[in-house]
Amino acid sequence: MRIAIFGKQFSASFRSSCSNLFRKLNQNNTKIIIYKPFYEYLMGNIDVKPEVDGYFESWKELVDIDLFISIGGDGTMLEAVTFVRDSGIPMVGINSGRLGFLADISQESMDSAIDSIFKGDYKTSSLDLLQLNTENNLFGDMNFALNELAVHRRDSASMISIHTYLNNEFLNSYFADGLIVATAVGSTAYSLSVGGPIIHPKSQSLIISPISSHNLTVRPIVVPNDMNITLKVEGRMDKYLVTLDSRSRIVDQGLELNIRKANFSVNVVDLPGINFNSTLRNKLMWGADKRNY
Repeated sequence: MRIAIFGKQFSASFRSSCSNLFRKLNQNNTKIIIYKPFYEYLMGNIDVKPEVDGYFESWKELVDIDLFISIGGDGTMLEAVTFVRDSGIPMVGINSGRLGFLADISQESMDSAIDSIFKGDYKTSSLDLLQLNTENNLFGDMNFALNELAVHRRDSASMISIHTYLNNEFLNSYFADGLIVATAVGSTAYSLSVGGPIIHPKSQSLIISPISSHNLTVRPIVVPNDMNITLKVEGRMDKYLVTLDSRSRIVDQGLELNIRKANFSVNVVDLPGINFNSTLRNKLMWGADKRNY
């Protein structure tokens, strides 16, 4: 098996688990292609020096890869998507920290998860992304997001007005600090923190969630993900901020943002015992209340 490994940094508590991971991969005669900056970080931070067969720093260097492993949190997983793109390479996230919905393999379950992968005891599922189109090609060839697009006010205490259209029909003008357009996967991320609903990843939906809306009767709305969403922003300042997952740009007022479902999806590994239902219970601590049983 030829595996690509991506990561950034992690806390000292994950060092032994990381060493065990590479030891386990090497014992199974795995061909490892590793993100070069991550390899350089590992050389000074873990006991076992990983035996690797090559390095990558660009998505173009991922050739004949059977599995892509992301080591870190959800932010690392989102960045990993910019490498995998539309290649179809299955992804799996190992959580080196605490909360993680995308990086859902914990340190405790890592050994059994890797064993299941080598046995072929897993399935894959596809996750939808959204795509941003603008006149000036704002994010270049990385104009997609697995979690969300967000619009924010910048350098001012004044709210902004986000005029929102669905399939070119006017929906609403949001007077707020900003607006989030989230995928079903992103429903447990930024959108959730501003009161958006949790949506199953297989739901073919997008969520429009205002950030600190001036009008308290304006609530998040769920729309089909085959709709085109258009945003037009106005405010007292000439510039505002647009983020696409972990990437951000400062843009001029008047730029029209066109959002739709991306024409490709990413594949993630589904392992036995790890699913959306169990992840919700564990990460949101639903099971901590004994009345749930």
